[in-house]
Amino acid sequence: MEKTLRISKIRDGTVIDHVPSGKGIRVIGILGVHEDVNYTVSLAIHVPSSKMGFKDVIKIENRFLDRNELDMISLIAPNATISIIKNYEISEKFQVELPSRLIGVLKCRNQNCITNTHEPVESEFEIVSKHPLVIRCVYCERTMGEKDIFS
Repeated sequence: MEKTLRISKIRDGTVIDHVPSGKGIRVIGILGVHEDVNYTVSLAIHVPSSKMGFKDVIKIENRFLDRNELDMISLIAPNATISIIKNYEISEKFQVELPSRLIGVLKCRNQNCITNTHEPVESEFEIVSKHPLVIRCVYCERTMGEKDIFS
């Protein structure tokens, strides 16, 4: 008997592969696709992977990601691969990249930060460390780790 993983192909949309095992739900959360019934979403958790041991895979039909969403994914899954699907074929494939600065993507945890005081200023963070993930607000200099960012 052949053992294969079967997840339906999508006609058009985005496949997010190589997500660390167990973090796929967090990716769906930041993309907000669980709140929108206009997209069919498939999530495979703990998929065997020769490179990672186990991984998560997400398929979102009829949805393409913007730069801010890709930046957020890079925070959770820095080695994730994005495949753009058009007419059941991969039209583009690339790995997410953690930028050196995140602008307008996250909210600073410091309630007294200028970005949280109704001023017309977008939040801006610089990456202090990738492993473990540590970012710093360029305005108030508050540092945050992965636990702070996604809790």
